[in-house]
Amino acid sequence: MEKEQKLKRTLTLVPLIVIGLAYMDPLVVFDSYGIVAQLTQGHVAAAYIFTIVALLLTAYSYGKMVQAYPKAGSAYTYAQKSIHPHAGFIAGWTLLLDYLFLPMVNFAIGAAYLDAAFPAVPPFIWVLILALSITLINVFGIKLTANITAIFVTFQVIVALVFVGFIIKGLTSGLGTGVLISPVPFYSSSLDLSLIFTGASILCFSFLGFDAISTMSEETINPKKNIPRAIFLVVLIGGVLFTITSYFLHQVYPNFQNYVNAEAISLEIAGYIGGSFMHSLFLAGTMVAVISSSLSSHASASRLLYAMGRDDSLPRRFFGYVHPKLKTPLFNVLFVGVISMTAMFGELEIIYSFISFGALIGFTSVNASVIAHYYIRGQNRSFTQTLRYLVVPGAGAAFCIWLLGSISTNALIIGSAWLLLGLIYFIIKIRRNPDFVLNLQEK
Repeated sequence: MEKEQKLKRTLTLVPLIVIGLAYMDPLVVFDSYGIVAQLTQGHVAAAYIFTIVALLLTAYSYGKMVQAYPKAGSAYTYAQKSIHPHAGFIAGWTLLLDYLFLPMVNFAIGAAYLDAAFPAVPPFIWVLILALSITLINVFGIKLTANITAIFVTFQVIVALVFVGFIIKGLTSGLGTGVLISPVPFYSSSLDLSLIFTGASILCFSFLGFDAISTMSEETINPKKNIPRAIFLVVLIGGVLFTITSYFLHQVYPNFQNYVNAEAISLEIAGYIGGSFMHSLFLAGTMVAVISSSLSSHASASRLLYAMGRDDSLPRRFFGYVHPKLKTPLFNVLFVGVISMTAMFGELEIIYSFISFGALIGFTSVNASVIAHYYIRGQNRSFTQTLRYLVVPGAGAAFCIWLLGSISTNALIIGSAWLLLGLIYFIIKIRRNPDFVLNLQEK
């Protein structure tokens, strides 16, 4: 009988944090700043504080489930083991919307930037180059991916710090409000909590990717310790960086009512505070962010597919395959690369809808898994345990459900259609193999 190939454990805490930050993209704060600034009437920093607190609840739940099941598969594995195999499949299937299509988004954005810089080259050429490059790097292992993303994340952080440095210099020279320290981005007489909550529902998606670290459990040294720490620190570090950056953006450019193009206001601010140098540096940082996020999201998607393939939730021969020498889920890496190439045809708005729906269903299932595993099945019901295993994950689940209700109707329709497709596939699979669910429960 052929020996089953396994993933190789090489990752420690720091590489995990780097992969998580790369997936999230430290410069994503600039993408949504203008829109949320207008929506919250200049209180973006306040909205970030609320988002950080809320997502730390879900990060806590991820940490608890990693300790219970230190395996690849993320929400798919947790829901399958803690709730029911049916719930696991639904969680994994919907989470695929997030994991599979985020690389496509990155390639589409990267191609758009490169097309603007080199208009003579057709955009689909850039998509092909990006897809082939990212796929090739992921073929050769997670350690190489982590090392490359470490360099890229460092550059992104430098760009963000330089950006803030120029803002501070501008403020001391009288630009914007001319004030370094002010409570206004956090609180003012015009603060409207309902708008803050709405802004937080948008900013939540700045953090998409922190959960992807959990898919690396079988390639991590001491995963029960390092994965929970990494997840928590990625949310915290990213949140602090986003909050500080949005604070200074407001201070140097406070007239949010007059934004001509809210979606691209950060690029305008870059030129305002640092001229052509800062404008060029910001564009370079954005391009690097696209590549690093692509590397991490590509790796995470292939690991989720591997977990589902190994359990035969997806065809095992293909999705459960690990290359004997490279120790990577080779077919999955290639599959994600092919899917990502469709970026040359897809509409970003539709892809974003996929990602939003899938991520929030996944987050909700992880919070529910903590309650099912520890509080219901484990009978951990002392006062302290009730807080840890019922109240905290319950609050995290409630927040995710509230966010799910706030996304667009198109997102709900598209997500529901994908979910229905998965249910049909799952029913057919059970009818063909009645012992399938039983086999999952015994694993």
